[in-house]
Amino acid sequence: MDDELMFLPALEQARLVREGEVTARELVGASLDAIEALNSELNAFVLTTAEQALAAADEVQAGDPRPFAGVPIAVKDLVALTRGVRTTFGMGAAGEFIPNHDTHTYRRLRDAGLLMVGKTSTPELGILPVTEPLRFGPTRNPWDTSRTPGGSSGGSAAAVAAGMTAIGYGNDGGGSIRIPASCCGLVGLKPSRGRISVGPTWTELVAGFAIEGVVTRTVADTAAALDVMAGPEAGDPYWAPPPTEPFAESAGRDPGKLRIAYFTDAPNGAPVHEHCVAAAREAVELLESLGHEVDEASFDFDGDTYVENFVKVWLGVTGDEIRDYEELFGRPIDRDELEPLTRQMVETADAVTATDYLQSLGSLRKLSRQVVSMWNGFDVLLTPTLAQPPLPIGALEPKEGEPPIQMLMNSGAWVPFTPVWNVTGQPAMSVPLVQSPDGLPIGVQLVGAPAREDVLIALASQLEAARPWAARRPELARA
Repeated sequence: MDDELMFLPALEQARLVREGEVTARELVGASLDAIEALNSELNAFVLTTAEQALAAADEVQAGDPRPFAGVPIAVKDLVALTRGVRTTFGMGAAGEFIPNHDTHTYRRLRDAGLLMVGKTSTPELGILPVTEPLRFGPTRNPWDTSRTPGGSSGGSAAAVAAGMTAIGYGNDGGGSIRIPASCCGLVGLKPSRGRISVGPTWTELVAGFAIEGVVTRTVADTAAALDVMAGPEAGDPYWAPPPTEPFAESAGRDPGKLRIAYFTDAPNGAPVHEHCVAAAREAVELLESLGHEVDEASFDFDGDTYVENFVKVWLGVTGDEIRDYEELFGRPIDRDELEPLTRQMVETADAVTATDYLQSLGSLRKLSRQVVSMWNGFDVLLTPTLAQPPLPIGALEPKEGEPPIQMLMNSGAWVPFTPVWNVTGQPAMSVPLVQSPDGLPIGVQLVGAPAREDVLIALASQLEAARPWAARRPELARA
């Protein structure tokens, strides 16, 4: 039974604890055993908190009504401050920084009964869509250890896919939940802007583009976790309207007949791999068989201008983040302590004027008006999550003589479908409907109207029931 515990849905794990069939200590022990067995190969966790997790588990008793009482969780080492536990943001420059408080999101997860068993790897500052920080080395995909699990929530996704935990905390500023969900065969929902507070330390993440969330194996787990995390805290700059029903109830609801648009051409003109196109078209066929109205659409906007402005905003944000971290650490950060890409971004940010930044942000928000206006004609948009299957480790590294920032340019050809929805603030979800002929997970992205996570959750739950995916396991986890 211990070998199977971590592959049960998180809600099922909590039920077993609540009904006295398993203790929280047994769950945590099974998680720690899996980490010990697999982490040397995957490098998903950069720190484990065994003593703390076991002590917290002993406080959880049968009958505990909390939705995730006694369930182990992997916590991404970025954004979430965890009181008394080292937090590095993937940076060597962070040293052994230990926060003296919890962020709101982590507090809510903990109060729902989730027990942190460790911190998972992220690229430095979460900048890249692969998880290969210089401080900790590359994290590997359980489905093929020569490939990336994606990023920037790659450590959490690798942990869940390999059966180290059933749920992993992450965040998404340009696809950083959906990208690793696609690479690792998981459910990954980027909620609407303002749905989840990033306080008290942060006012907003990446100009409001980034949002907190989780990766899981089931839609029901993702929906229940969103119920736990959702809701404003005092002083938040964005407040999403409350749902009409708990998100967990949406997971069991018939979505009705939906109008669904789809496209498979990358918004920036990047080539899209045949397996990713095939996955989207397979999803279209399944949706039609379920009674939905599905039509091909076009996505017409100036991709070059969009990319230029998105990068300029990200540059400005990176410079600002370094100053935030200096305040948090109580000391200046030597720029030589940063990775070459981060250092170049910060140096470039110093040359971006406030007017340049605001002009770029304004341009992106005008684009948002244009894009969101499309939702007058349909309920959900479907695309491939990624333009290519999981990349080999090191694939984004610049060629000899190229500047470090070339890594950002290289990543755009792989992740053209995800960042737009961070800019518009709409909810978007990657679901693991399909595997490639060589057995790699291929995600399909569902995008909803503003603040309509409930529609995405109901639709994804219907797809999951029609073509279940939670029982799939990478070979590494079966060994």
